[in-house]
Amino acid sequence: MKLIHAADIHLDSPMRGLARYDGAPVEQLRLATRAALANLVDLAIDEEADALLIAGDLFDGDWPDFGTGAHFAREMNRLRDAQIPVVTVAGNHDAASRITRTLRMPDNVRTLSAEAPDTAVYEELGLAVHGQSFATAAVLDDLSAGYPVPLPGYVNVGLLHTSANGRLGHEPYAPCRPDRLAEHGYSYWALGHVHQREILVADPPVVFAGCLQGRHVREAGAKGATVVQIDDGRVVSLEERALDDVRWAICEVDAGDAADENDVFGRMSDQLRQAATECGDRLLAVRVKVFGATEAHAELVRDVDRLRHEAAVVATDAACGGAWVERVVLRTSPPSAISPEGDDAYAEVVRAIRVAANSTAVLDQLADELGPLAAKLPGALLADFDPTDPDTISGLLSEVERTLPVRLLEEPA
Repeated sequence: MKLIHAADIHLDSPMRGLARYDGAPVEQLRLATRAALANLVDLAIDEEADALLIAGDLFDGDWPDFGTGAHFAREMNRLRDAQIPVVTVAGNHDAASRITRTLRMPDNVRTLSAEAPDTAVYEELGLAVHGQSFATAAVLDDLSAGYPVPLPGYVNVGLLHTSANGRLGHEPYAPCRPDRLAEHGYSYWALGHVHQREILVADPPVVFAGCLQGRHVREAGAKGATVVQIDDGRVVSLEERALDDVRWAICEVDAGDAADENDVFGRMSDQLRQAATECGDRLLAVRVKVFGATEAHAELVRDVDRLRHEAAVVATDAACGGAWVERVVLRTSPPSAISPEGDDAYAEVVRAIRVAANSTAVLDQLADELGPLAAKLPGALLADFDPTDPDTISGLLSEVERTLPVRLLEEPA
């Protein structure tokens, strides 16, 4: 038996704030979740899968119109034509209470109940899929505790949207203990909610498939689904398949000991070309981080625009046009830092910055001053950069410490 396990598709996720980026491939980014879904359906058909399991957050929330549901139905029709059943559960983003529109789905699609644990039985396959959808967006009970005992003579699979025993950056919904899942008697547990693929228990496998398509740089790396091969009631192989249409990446460039900015650009070129190669024929959406103590620090600080331009040119060339530099982050420092113990003006600047960074009163004052700016920022940007957050402000002050003395020294006027 061959199953495809996917989760967290977030179909038609709005990807707010893209228009603020100069040159952003907005249309391709907005359609990336649809393209990834099509890739998932292609995989199931090509692999002649016995069933497709989707462990929650198929949708990103209530549909703005029927187009989202209609697109999903069209893709599921392709699986119906291939005689491949689909079993889903709703998660926190597409809980029963959040999706107000309804659309008749093809008869090969079964969404398990939100009222109580439910089982989809496929006698011809010898497959029983147990699960329970979220009734509301915030489910804090252990849903798995109510899942039924295995059906004799069937391959039993648990389908669950859960935070498991807790994962950084994810709400603690439907918590459970992975070891107890493994002891439940099922052949496989297909989990969703956590966007990074992870095998929690090896035997029987308890697996987060991860999201199908990264939607921002915090979801960097290959994304896709898991192909599960089962023989005689036991999982014999798990294979991760990359299905993302856009590959988010973080390109870290170590500028340490670089003699000048051209040396840094060369290192950046090497890193971007490697990222483009690993990305294949997908669109590469990349954030470039340049760090390290280097003689080139002053040149880079003086002309950050050139650094951004070089990154964009190199990335586009490396990926034959299929690349977009989302942001360039400069975190270099001079090879010899200015000591705050000196008696000159530069040392005084460094001391003042460090005192401010460690003063709750100063950080609160800066947060108040930056509040109007934060109010104007879109939610997608605030998730990555909140100018009222003390850690963010401390980071900004650290950047001032790295750059201001250099600017004063290099540009005395």
